Amino acid sequence: MPKEIVALSPAQMEMREYDLPALEPGQVRVQSEFAAPKHGTETAMVKGYGLDRFPIDGELQVFLHGGETQRPAHVEIGNMFVGPIIEKADDVTGLNVGDRVLAYGSFREIHTVAAAACRKMPDGLSWKSAVCLDPADFAMAAVRDGNVRVGDAVAVFGAGGIGLMTLQIAKLSGACPVISIDPLERRCRAAKECGADIVFDPTNCDVGVEIKKATQKRGVDVAVDFSSNVDAMQAALRGVAFGGTVVAGSWPGPYREGLDFGSEAHWNRPNLIFARACSEPNRDHPRWNETRIYDTCWQMLCDGRLTGEPVVDPVVTFEEVMTAYPRIMSHPNESVKLGVRHER
Repeated sequence: MPKEIVALSPAQMEMREYDLPALEPGQVRVQSEFAAPKHGTETAMVKGYGLDRFPIDGELQVFLHGGETQRPAHVEIGNMFVGPIIEKADDVTGLNVGDRVLAYGSFREIHTVAAAACRKMPDGLSWKSAVCLDPADFAMAAVRDGNVRVGDAVAVFGAGGIGLMTLQIAKLSGACPVISIDPLERRCRAAKECGADIVFDPTNCDVGVEIKKATQKRGVDVAVDFSSNVDAMQAALRGVAFGGTVVAGSWPGPYREGLDFGSEAHWNRPNLIFARACSEPNRDHPRWNETRIYDTCWQMLCDGRLTGEPVVDPVVTFEEVMTAYPRIMSHPNESVKLGVRHER
């Protein structure tokens, strides 16, 4: 029987066997070769934070609070995988046994998924770039919602998977300089490899001041935060230009004390934009929706304009996920975006 890995707690993983369901019409079976998790959202679920916000009233679009606060017994971990199709339903066309595909799925040895949800891997596309499609989706939404234009100075707070995709897309949009801010040396190095013009470690300087100095005292036209850190948001408000834009792209828990709307926020008077690629309708509806964002990002990954090579680091075996995944939370300096390799 194939195996999967789930999280029982932030420190405890479980590898267990599972049954393969019978193939239904429109489905394929995929043997996982490579995979990657989604650090921020997944680890928040594993830690159980934010559960007291739920449930949400779909009609009013407000969280009712005081709902289910118990963390589930286990959390499925893993976000995207790459591997060959080993079986397909009779009605599936356009994909064949042996084709390598990308799809969403947790850490499992074998996946049963809808053929329509798979993207065929073109020759030459690395798996590291392919599994960055999800972060690229949210990054492109943030860049578009922030209205980044040619010549704009842009600061990206947080150099995880989404932040590194954000700075690449900002560069492709003609932004200059693109400034990356992260306290972790491994991620600062990855930001430089992804094309950041300037990299700041916020533990070594006053980022808001340094951003102003790096932009002829103007500040950045657009600051994008994917750090979920209150100090980063405050630095964005300090470093943004008068009338600029601050994009809140991450999904943080309630901010602790330290976010001051009575200082630079009033002085710089920025526009505060919340970006979330999967919230429909898109701000540019009906011309844009998440499907178009996905398709655009996929093309950019396939033709090499975006890369995941510096982003997916380190790479561990499927068995090593048992110890490597908890260290995403306990030792964040050891990884940028964890990659997983299935050994045969």
